[in-house]
Amino acid sequence: MILPVVAYGHPVLRKVCDDITPDYPGLEKLLADMWETLYNSNGVGLAAPQINKPIRLFLVDTEQIVEGFDDEDRKEYPNEKAIKQVFINAQIIEESGELWAYNEGCLSIPKIREDIQRRAKVHIRYMDENFVEHEGHFHGITARVIQHEYDHIEGKLFIDYMSSLKKRLIKKKLDDISSGKIRMDYRMIYPK
Repeated sequence: MILPVVAYGHPVLRKVCDDITPDYPGLEKLLADMWETLYNSNGVGLAAPQINKPIRLFLVDTEQIVEGFDDEDRKEYPNEKAIKQVFINAQIIEESGELWAYNEGCLSIPKIREDIQRRAKVHIRYMDENFVEHEGHFHGITARVIQHEYDHIEGKLFIDYMSSLKKRLIKKKLDDISSGKIRMDYRMIYPK
């Protein structure tokens, strides 16, 4: 089932999320619904707060990005490996490498994109959908998507990395999103 995506301004997007246990009710169905929602909205990542669940859960699928690389992209990101992964109760251990800018967007903040500086590498501990613990080292675009989704479970949004001036310049667009004046091809929940 395709779930509605929570729009900017909804309080769940600013909540530090709670860990879950293997007996979390309906987890298998929730994961299936989140994957379906992600693909329906043409995203590369989706965090539980974006579907109105304040839990430490997010999905990442960078296959479509990496498979779509042209020759120039392959030169710039020669070792990029795509992932399709569930992250439960994730904790970032370290962000490292140089800061680099990349044009980010967010399903919860539609029609706004901005170059955001993030570290090139991330070391993260997480559980998969079977609650098997993993530690992973990711880099490049995959690391960026993980960091973006991880921010969601920490109550942080990509616009928080923008300068005060840029935030002022997009204030009207943000107000339009939170008041439901922007419509997307996917279902959304707007703040009341």
